[in-house]
Amino acid sequence: MEHIKALAIKGIMTIIILYLILGLGFRFTFGDVLLMTIVLGAVSYFTGDLYVLPRWNNITAASADFGIAFLVVWLMGMPLSMGISGGRLAFAALISAIIIAVGEYFFHIYLMRKDLGGSRFLEPRSE
Repeated sequence: MEHIKALAIKGIMTIIILYLILGLGFRFTFGDVLLMTIVLGAVSYFTGDLYVLPRWNNITAASADFGIAFLVVWLMGMPLSMGISGGRLAFAALISAIIIAVGEYFFHIYLMRKDLGGSRFLEPRSE
């Protein structure tokens, strides 16, 4: 149940960010933004939040989420953008990825407090 709650929080955060940037700023439809949110949420939750975060740290996981967000928005935006130039689409993906990565940093703090994905979150590293 905690994973569903975490996915809902992540989904709400992501759709708000993407709609403000892509929907209002670059005229993507709400359906396109919703589709990107679902794909981005699934990919980044399993890779960045449940795989990278427990094994490394918050900064590394947020950086991974930045890369995932940039690639998903850019690659999915190509067929969905309807006439936006490649440079503008890359700029939209960059801005989206930066803001999502900042949001993910704080989302990871929530995940660490709820101990979702692993028990190594708050343990000191002994290397």
